[in-house]
Amino acid sequence: MIRNIVFDMGNVLLRFDPKLFMERVGLEEEADQKLMEKELFRSLEWVQMDRGTRSEPEVLEIVKQRLPERLHEALEELLMRWERPILAIPGMAEFVRDCRRAGYGIYLMSNASKRLHAYWKSIPGHEYFDGEFVSADYQLVKPQQEIYRKFCQVFGLEAKECLFIDDVPLNIEGAVTAGWQGIVFHDVEDLRIKARELGVRVPLKKMV
Repeated sequence: MIRNIVFDMGNVLLRFDPKLFMERVGLEEEADQKLMEKELFRSLEWVQMDRGTRSEPEVLEIVKQRLPERLHEALEELLMRWERPILAIPGMAEFVRDCRRAGYGIYLMSNASKRLHAYWKSIPGHEYFDGEFVSADYQLVKPQQEIYRKFCQVFGLEAKECLFIDDVPLNIEGAVTAGWQGIVFHDVEDLRIKARELGVRVPLKKMV
């Protein structure tokens, strides 16, 4: 029986869209966007921040060496303030609230740097969470098997009682392999249907 519902953050609770973020800081040329995506968002250093082995200031200095000086200001904005303003995924705060009201334990498990703690309380629905598991705090990243085991250990939960919601199928496969149940997130309407199919007591609602 599912007793706990665990949510990913990016593209589940809030929108994570590098192209949009780059446009917000004034990077409009396609060549500049491709360069920034390659050297920042798709870099080894970005993953190292998620694992907690590098900090944002360290990554800023490293990536600056690979970019022309004219892009340094945009780089700092994208690295240190990409989440401003936060763009919530429509309907997800209400879904989290409905799960909490139905009596489920509500948790976060996200591949993210330690800076997540600085903006977590700006994310709609954060107030319904019983705990947050940030990958950088434990130097583990999804879909490593150990991250799912460590999560259960930290919060004293049983794997078979956890449902994981993530937009990345590989992360859900990792959870299922670890004995959890899982739903690949596409949109909140689909999520409500699939959650109910698994026995989660949430109402069906149509987004307008």
